[in-house]
Amino acid sequence: MIDKITEALTKKIKKEMPDVDDERAEVINYGLQIILGEIPKIFIMILVAYLCGILKSTIITFLILIPYKGFSGGFHLKTHIGCIITTCLFYCGVAFLAENVILDNNLKYTLVLITGIFEIIMVKLYAPADTENVPILSKSIRKKKQILSYVFLIVGLIISVIIKNNVITNIIIFGYFIQTCMITRLAYKLTNNKYGYEVYENTSNEIS
Repeated sequence: MIDKITEALTKKIKKEMPDVDDERAEVINYGLQIILGEIPKIFIMILVAYLCGILKSTIITFLILIPYKGFSGGFHLKTHIGCIITTCLFYCGVAFLAENVILDNNLKYTLVLITGIFEIIMVKLYAPADTENVPILSKSIRKKKQILSYVFLIVGLIISVIIKNNVITNIIIFGYFIQTCMITRLAYKLTNNKYGYEVYENTSNEIS
């Protein structure tokens, strides 16, 4: 259903804008799929969270994690069903852990230190983690997204240390860690994804 809608919208865009070639149309179509695909995922996520009794924590989790997730990137599954399941598991799962795990100060500081080092290294290596369907080829844009990934990551970790709210602390610790794992090469391999900039760089090198 979503594919048909995005194809129709893409054809209309091409008709209204003749300068849009097939390659750009493909990127536009994929972007529309992501946008339209996010709407039902959010509603389903909210429904699942409500049924599980973790609606408030899930919404807070979504609001806290979406900036870091948006700039650091991550893999995309090939089907809408897979994306919906992953989205629900991610946000609802983090919210569930946040409500049910209690960390004393020593353990909290240790986890922030260990996961923080791991996350900073992964951001340096892989962020922004794009896909071959929506590659980020501009070096300036890549640099900007990586810097903003660092900013949200470090600010979040600092907040997790100084804030007294156990749920928000857990959301940051567990959520940032899982999101960072989603940009790694191992995660891309397991989900049969490729980093878009690498695909296009290799293609350019082969042509040249």
